[in-house]
Amino acid sequence: MNLLRAARPGTFLARPARFCAPRSGLAHRAPAAWHSSWRKATDEDAPSATAPASGSTPPPATAAAASATSDVAPEHTPGGAAGSGIRYRPAHVLSAKELLGVYSELSKAKLASLVTLTTMAGYALAPTATSLTTLLATTVGTHLCITSANTFNQLMESPYDAQMARTRNRPLVRHAITPQHALGFAVGTGVAGVVSLATLVNPLTAALGGANLVLYSFIYTPMKRTSIANTWVGALVGAIPPMMGWTACTNSLSPVADFGAYVLGFLLYAWQFPHFNSLSWNIRADYSKAGYRMMAVTDPALNARVSLRYAVAMLPVPFITSYAGLTTWWFAGSASVVNGAMALFAYRFWRQRNDKSARELFFSSLVHLPVILGAMLIHRAPREDEVQVSLLDRVKYALGMEVAIPAAKVKSVAAAPVAPAASSAPAPVQA
Repeated sequence: MNLLRAARPGTFLARPARFCAPRSGLAHRAPAAWHSSWRKATDEDAPSATAPASGSTPPPATAAAASATSDVAPEHTPGGAAGSGIRYRPAHVLSAKELLGVYSELSKAKLASLVTLTTMAGYALAPTATSLTTLLATTVGTHLCITSANTFNQLMESPYDAQMARTRNRPLVRHAITPQHALGFAVGTGVAGVVSLATLVNPLTAALGGANLVLYSFIYTPMKRTSIANTWVGALVGAIPPMMGWTACTNSLSPVADFGAYVLGFLLYAWQFPHFNSLSWNIRADYSKAGYRMMAVTDPALNARVSLRYAVAMLPVPFITSYAGLTTWWFAGSASVVNGAMALFAYRFWRQRNDKSARELFFSSLVHLPVILGAMLIHRAPREDEVQVSLLDRVKYALGMEVAIPAAKVKSVAAAPVAPAASSAPAPVQA
């Protein structure tokens, strides 16, 4: 009942932000003994010219100020060093290793790597994908764009991240890095990502990367606090990276010639719903406390129903790709098993909305995506004027290694008419 009451409009912002601003009488209050020990340690470690000499009695005003702030954390006492004798240690300077760790947290490295893998899969499934240089440039540029978007997201949500158990240890919440530093990192990686895609890949892929950055950072992120439609916008964000991998190879998005790009985009779009809706179910209390308008908070039944709807929508995708010539029919058989298992977990989540069924659906989605993309690569059908070779031979070719391809596997050679060889004997002379 408390969860539903918190989910009603108008109640999100009424709650005090306990972890966002220093409040002497709220969550930042600590025992007086802790403060005295902290004050003693800092007096010994960092002597100051403003401190009274050893053995001398502090002035009455200083003693009064110290007693008045004896139960308030020193880091939240304004003018502590001058007014109460409390001294502050200098801010910790991050080493290069620590700074790289903070950057990794800002980029949400695991999530960014998973999204980058979908981009690489899109490139590998595209026709004539043979350039290792283009693949590396696409991978790096996409990863930089994702890093920028995730950093902008944390910059905008740090006051609310502080109220959620899952996110309260993020760098900006725990003050491991300043907002100005994080902003510079977000702008720098975003510009570097778009420019590298535009110069080393093609302008279309760069435009998709830049549009996805804006869509995630400045549309999806603020929409999370206003409407449940944010989930559909977030799914669109997830659908664009594999299309970027495809366009990196073809430099086009023709509905006919590049039909595979749209199939990949739809697959990733539909996958987002059972994945995210099951994740949000188990942290819906945190979402409610922080004021996020998620389906799991405002309409749990819709949350489960949408998960099942899009899990079922993925069932015909293997047959569409096989019929369209993107994959062989072996993919339709193997992928149907994976899609069917995920649809089954989504059905259980719809019938019984509880933490166990949500966890099962969430972990099945984590297995589903790499398996389905891997199966598409294994059962990729050859395109026109393309050689039917194994996945291992494709990898060897991309790495510049020598690959022996039998002439019988080349369709164009087998279909080409063979001209008769010219005879070297002189033509007979008629009498």
